[in-house]
Amino acid sequence: MKSLLEPFKDSVILKIIMVVILFLFSLCSNAQVSKTSELYQTLKSKDSIIFENAFNNCNLKKLKPIIADDFEFYHDVGGIQNKEQFFEAVKNSICAKPGNHTRTLIENSLEVFPMKKNGELYGAIQKGKHTFQEKQNGKLTTVGIADFTHLWIFENKIWKLKRVLSYNHKPYSD
Repeated sequence: MKSLLEPFKDSVILKIIMVVILFLFSLCSNAQVSKTSELYQTLKSKDSIIFENAFNNCNLKKLKPIIADDFEFYHDVGGIQNKEQFFEAVKNSICAKPGNHTRTLIENSLEVFPMKKNGELYGAIQKGKHTFQEKQNGKLTTVGIADFTHLWIFENKIWKLKRVLSYNHKPYSD
C-alpha cells in the first residue's frame, strides 16, 4: 500500500480539520436514508462513477463534470488538495500505471444522510469503507482499507462532489 500513498504526506492540521468537520456533521445530520431511496441510489451511482472512472480506469473526463469547482480533498496521509491538485495527483500516481490499482466499496458500508435547509434538500453526506487493490506478481491483491466521507451539493439540479475526507488508512488484513 505504501506505493499507492506515496504522493501524500502526514498532516496534523488535516486531522484537526477532520475532527471539526465530523463534529459539525454530527450536530446537523439527519437520519440515514433507506438504501432503497432515490437519494441513496443516486449517490451510490455517483460513488461508482468516481471510483470506476478515476481510480479503476483513469477516465478523468467522466469525473470532471461531477466535481465542484471549489472541491477540497482531505487525506489523512497526503494532506489537503484542491480540484486541480487532486486531478494531478490521480494522474501522476494511480493513473501512471493504469490497471495496477483498483478500489472496491465494502458491501453494506455505504450510508447517506440528507442535508436540508427549510425542508429543501441541498446536499447529502455519504460515508463508507473501501478497500484498495494493487497488482502484485501480475495479480490484484487487496493491500489497504480506509473510511471516506463525501459532501455532495445539489446545484442547478446536478449533484457535485464538494468535499472529501479520506481517513483511517491502514493495511488490509482478513
